[in-house]
Amino acid sequence: MLKGVSLVAAEDTRTAQHLLRHYDIHAPVTSLFEHNEETKVGAILEALQGGDVALISEAGTPGLSDPGYRLIAATIAAGLPVVPIPGPSALTTALVVSGLPTDGFVFLGFLPRKPSARRALLGECQAERRTLVAYEAPHRLREALADIRETLGDRQIAVARELTKLFEQVIRGTVSEALAHFEQQPPRGEITLVIAGATEADSAAWAEEHVRASLAELLAGGLSKSEAARQVAQRSHWPRQQVYRLAMDLAGAEQHGQEKE
Repeated sequence: MLKGVSLVAAEDTRTAQHLLRHYDIHAPVTSLFEHNEETKVGAILEALQGGDVALISEAGTPGLSDPGYRLIAATIAAGLPVVPIPGPSALTTALVVSGLPTDGFVFLGFLPRKPSARRALLGECQAERRTLVAYEAPHRLREALADIRETLGDRQIAVARELTKLFEQVIRGTVSEALAHFEQQPPRGEITLVIAGATEADSAAWAEEHVRASLAELLAGGLSKSEAARQVAQRSHWPRQQVYRLAMDLAGAEQHGQEKE
């Protein structure tokens, strides 16, 4: 297919050139990555008027947590055909090798970089019964695992690293076991997390003392009463207004204690 196109749009032109040289392909190459996709769409649509354009990514499948969505949407809107060619995907590869249920799953993409946003997203998934799949960068893996344990509990997880590559590795077990492993061996490479869905016990509402303890921890960490209540309500299955009233009580009690001192 690549030999018949008039242009190749690639996430990394250097990597693309290695591939093209290997197969003796001489089509011109243009870059298409996260920060230039919007500005490149017009030029690539013009190129499509004169012949086929191939879209390839650095690794994985274009458009799946990789550049390509805007181009694909614009191509469809222009009434031009889009032909997918199946290729490797860390999402499905990790899912089938995880040993966790595959009959239903939720793909979260890359977890947010900021801890508060990451915990908020995970909190929204606490009652989700389907298997969760997410991508993560190696330098944030240990923080992400700690947040998963804190937010979702010590569930079963598979940490898949460098899938289909020379140093492929899959660590299976509880979140605590995975965290202990990567504290001994700092992770490298492309990482996909496959997390067990919620059980009936995970979906049960917390006891009041658990809610109070979680609120106290978040308030002590500097979160506002409103944000602390929002996060705990998501995780505890309590109504947000009730959690907020508890947060007000805790804040009032702390202030009263300081005044007495």
